[in-house]
Formats: sequence, C-alpha cells, structure tokens
Amino acid sequence: MNDSVQNVPAAAAGSVRRSRDVPLLVERARAGDPRAVARLITLVESGDEVLPQVAAALAPYAGHAQVVGLTGSPGVGKSTTTNELVRALRARGHRVGVLAIDPSSPFTGGAILGDRVRMQDHATDPGVYIRSMSSRGHLGGLSAATPQAVRVLEGAGCDVVLVETVGVGQAEVEVASLADTTLVLLAPGMGDAIQAVKAGILEIADVFVVNKADRDGADATVRDIQGMIALGERGPGEWRPQVVRSIAARGEGIDDIAAAIDKHRDWLERHGELRRRREARAAAEIEAIALGTLRDRIGSLRDGTQLPTLAAKVAEGAVDPYAAAAELLAQLGA
Repeated sequence: MNDSVQNVPAAAAGSVRRSRDVPLLVERARAGDPRAVARLITLVESGDEVLPQVAAALAPYAGHAQVVGLTGSPGVGKSTTTNELVRALRARGHRVGVLAIDPSSPFTGGAILGDRVRMQDHATDPGVYIRSMSSRGHLGGLSAATPQAVRVLEGAGCDVVLVETVGVGQAEVEVASLADTTLVLLAPGMGDAIQAVKAGILEIADVFVVNKADRDGADATVRDIQGMIALGERGPGEWRPQVVRSIAARGEGIDDIAAAIDKHRDWLERHGELRRRREARAAAEIEAIALGTLRDRIGSLRDGTQLPTLAAKVAEGAVDPYAAAAELLAQLGA
C-alpha cells in the first residue's frame, strides 16, 4: 500500500476517495487499495457520523498487528529511524503501516505534515502505507484519532504499525498507552545526567535508542540511561528496558533495534502482558469515546437554559460547583 492506486481505474479511485460506503471501503482496504485506507482514516479523523459503522466493520480484524511507538525530543532522528525500521520489517516480509503525528498550529490549526518526506524511500512499495496526521491540538504527542487509525491499518492487513509521535518533550507519554512496545529515542548532547533521571517520557520506554551514536558523548548518554535503569525497582521476571545504539542516517544499529523489539514482544507474550496492555488500551478507548459523547451532550446544553442557570448560581455562591455538576449529570441521565 502507498498513496498511489494499485490497478484501480481512475473513476473507481475517485469514487473511493469520496465514498461513505463503509462495507465497500473496508473490503477494498482489505484488498490493499491505499485509497480506501486513506478514505477510512479521513472518516476517522473528521469524526464522521459513519464512524461507529467503521469501528464495527473493523472490529473482527483488531488485535492482529504489533504496534510500536517511537517518541523523543525533536531532532533525535525519529523519522529517519522509522524509515529504516520500515526497511528492516519489509525485508522480513511484513506489511507495515506508519502513522506520523505532526504538531498543529495553535493559531490556524494547520500542520505541515512533513515527517513523511523522510520516508519517500517506500513511496512505491505496495506493502507500506504511510499517513501523516495532525495532532489538532491534542496533547500527549498523538492525535485523538490515532487509536482508530491504528485499527484501520490493522484491518488493512498490516502486520506492524509504527506510530511516530510529535516530539514535544518529557510530557509526551500517551504513546505508551497505545503501543505494545515503546521506543524512546535520545541523542548525545541533548542534556546532562539530570535529564536522564527526570520523570516523564523516559519512564515509558521499553527500549531506549541512543541515536547518532557516532557523536561525542554517546558513551556518556548510554551510561546515564543504564544508571537510571539500575535505580528502578523491578521484581523477578519484570522487563528491564534495553539500551541500543544506532546511527539511523547510515542504517547502522537498526537490526539491533528490531531484535530488542522482538525480545520485548516475546516477554510480553510469555508473561501475559501483551493481553493486559491491549485490554487497558481498549478500556482507555472506550472511556475516551464515552467522555467525548458526554462532552458533546453537555455542549448541546449551552444552547438551552440549564447550564447557564447553574453557572449563574455557582458564580453568586448559591450552589457549589460539585452540586451543580451532579445536577447537570442528572439532567443528562448520566
């Protein structure tokens, strides 16, 4: 799969791009039609009213793909590493999907969606689908639509889905709740030993990748990370994060990264952690959908009198906000 249509007549391709026929789109996506995959993800991103139908049609194909998250600060080489990982996975015969999340402007809402520029090596490979997605102001390094987009790629037959986050810093931890395996990329010269023990992004890593390992300071960075790992308390049999060196721009160390991912996958399966993580992911997804629905219903109250009336009572001290919230939820039947 890629952004060009494989043996699809122009008229049919155009109809797929505009279609809201969910069974047809899923059937075409399963057959490897990239236009159908693109259309399904667009429906997901836009929150189209057919989204529940899309989710229902994709449900039988969920849980078959390995989801790998890549995160780290800007400039550590996430897109280059993703590009090389795609190459290694394709050499194994895997079908690969990539979701590259780009930051959106807080003023215009626009995004460059430029991460895929670094992955043009795979533009003509029918076994690879690359999609850039705007974060649309969503915090945590992902887009709100990312979980459902992963389901689309699973439904399209991808064996591995790589999710590359925005790259915003130490608070970018949401990818850990989405991925089976989370890679945290670092580079020499991007912080001292204190950075290595800060809470946040470094605590979510299953595998640490010290990229640009040919630079001065790479050994110190590896030592700092290993020291941080040694400080952590782990019981017998618990996973100990791996530390791998790479020079992604030269394709070096990519096999070691792939081997570390394989080792973690084996551990997840042996200890039942893979199922636990996926159930936790499903629970978070259900909760997010329910909260979104509730938020929409509350938003609809702004056109009525109930919410403004309660707000006025809270502002004048006649009612406390918790009591007002309880009354509002009662009105919603929640």
